[in-house]
Amino acid sequence: MKSRQLWTWIAAGSVLGVLLVLLFIPGSKEPGQTAQPPQPLKPQGEHKAKHMTLLSDIESTDRLNRVDAKGHLRAMLNNDKLRNAGQVKSYALKEQKSHQHFEQVRWYQLRNNQSTEINGKLPPMSKKDKALIAHHFQMALQKLKQGKPYDSPKFYAAGKPYFVVAEPSKDGKHGAAALVNQAVLHEVSNHQKRNLRMIPYPKEGKFKVESIHADTLSDITVKTGHDNEKASHYYENEIVVSFKSEPTKEDLSRIERDISAESSRKLGYAYVFRSKQMDYNRLRSYFERRWRINYTEPHYIYLTNDRQAKSGAASESMPEGPDGQVNIPNDLLFSEYQWNLPVIETNRGWDISKGSEDVIIAVIDTGVDLAHTDLDGQLVEGYNIVDKEAKPQDDVGHGTHVAGIIAALVNNGEGVAGVSWYNKIMPVKALDGTGSGTTYAVAEGIIWATDHGAKVINMSLGNYADSQFLHDAVKYAYDRDVVLVAASGNDNTERPGYPAAYPEVLAVAAIDADQKRAEYSNYGDYIDVSAPGTNIASTFPGNQYAALSGTSMASPHAAAMAGLIRSLNPELTNQEVMDLMINHAVDLGDKGKDKYYGHGQIDIFQSLKAAGNSEVPLQMWPSQALRHLEDELRKLGGTKK
Repeated sequence: MKSRQLWTWIAAGSVLGVLLVLLFIPGSKEPGQTAQPPQPLKPQGEHKAKHMTLLSDIESTDRLNRVDAKGHLRAMLNNDKLRNAGQVKSYALKEQKSHQHFEQVRWYQLRNNQSTEINGKLPPMSKKDKALIAHHFQMALQKLKQGKPYDSPKFYAAGKPYFVVAEPSKDGKHGAAALVNQAVLHEVSNHQKRNLRMIPYPKEGKFKVESIHADTLSDITVKTGHDNEKASHYYENEIVVSFKSEPTKEDLSRIERDISAESSRKLGYAYVFRSKQMDYNRLRSYFERRWRINYTEPHYIYLTNDRQAKSGAASESMPEGPDGQVNIPNDLLFSEYQWNLPVIETNRGWDISKGSEDVIIAVIDTGVDLAHTDLDGQLVEGYNIVDKEAKPQDDVGHGTHVAGIIAALVNNGEGVAGVSWYNKIMPVKALDGTGSGTTYAVAEGIIWATDHGAKVINMSLGNYADSQFLHDAVKYAYDRDVVLVAASGNDNTERPGYPAAYPEVLAVAAIDADQKRAEYSNYGDYIDVSAPGTNIASTFPGNQYAALSGTSMASPHAAAMAGLIRSLNPELTNQEVMDLMINHAVDLGDKGKDKYYGHGQIDIFQSLKAAGNSEVPLQMWPSQALRHLEDELRKLGGTKK
């Protein structure tokens, strides 16, 4: 009987193996739209499109912060415990400590014309600046007396952008107004000029940066943002070496003497040497002549891969019938600004899985704002590779934005909602204050996150150099069942970017609110799926919010989705999770897989439905069936697991 059961399994395997080839070719779903994707832009058009995206990000960030400021004022007014000057002052001062952009708050008792003024860190201002601020507060008071809110235009004082907003209480007895510093607009502007590759990037920091053409390996000078698509940056006086046999202490001492080494570091099976006197070409010549090596390569630098958004959700993304459920979180910015979640069926997906604390998602990036109130309780212990003695605190903003897309608190009445409710973020700071980091740092981050329990790793970063050193780290994580997700890049080029182009990594391109390819998004045969990347609202350092665009923003949508799938069905392997995401994507562009959208836009609801199905999804059958076959063989042979 056992033998007959076994042969039944084997026969089924043969039949279903053929069915898989015929019926479940990735991307064979009916397309959601068949319109041709926009053709890649030429350099001049690309720069113009990116400039428009930048302006849209700044405009959206302005609106996000106004809505957020009004929300804080309303929370203050609705607090029944705040009715005298002392209580108000104590509350406002506490708020200003965590929200330093609220530089001045005024509380009005409208019936008796009394006010309480709470000042934060105001910069030195001229009489003209003070008069301008006073004018806007006076306008605010007039509106409050009429029971109306006030929202000033942006204005400059002490050379910085500001606005004044005011909200009345429901009973008309009180009002609150705030002077809000909008330095975040400059931060977003500077960040996105680098992130969208509108300027040469990175600048030289501690070490001299050299660039080579990704195809010819000849020297190249990066003069414009467009030149980034052809360049791979590396440190002039460093080299990565993989030896055929492990060098002894004596060997390492000899090498350090020969090359006048300033430092040497080992990670995995490779070493990074930094010389005081020799450049990369001389270092490569030395190692190739003197030592038996597997490979040498430059120590590459990896960069962050960071127009108007539509609100609401398309009707087809809503559940139908009397049993349909729609999860609409109460987060302040969700309904008006987070177009990205409904379009990938996140709300419906929450009916199946909201995530699990047991499935940790590592964010290898610039760190995370560890004190952001919208990420409170969402972080586990992380690691700072840039400064081993420090915490992985974000000094750029990029990593905080990525983390918020994945796991910003849902239903806390504040800010934005993350894709996952319960998956935790592991912040790994591998990129420094310029938003760039080395091959070694990224590889170390991957290995550290893997060894410390990450089940999913998001990498919103990249370079055009195919680094064996980095690939070794990627394979290390993949072989330990980690789902790796990476952004394709923002250079509007078909050139493969790494780590996204490695076969072990899920490569993510960006779409806009119209489900069209974002003009900046890299493309090519290596793209697996697409996700929202334009004008994405998320957390930003200093308890602020920003709208950013880039494949950096697309990648964490997919990483969070992988976290939801692994939370629902922990038995699935990393490859099975990626296959689910691919096979249930909504086809866009040309029918089937194409170089602009990959297999299509991710669909959280359909993928979770398949992952949680009590019957094993057909496309998952081979690995599941293999496990059953192995069990039967063990039983027949009388062996134990």
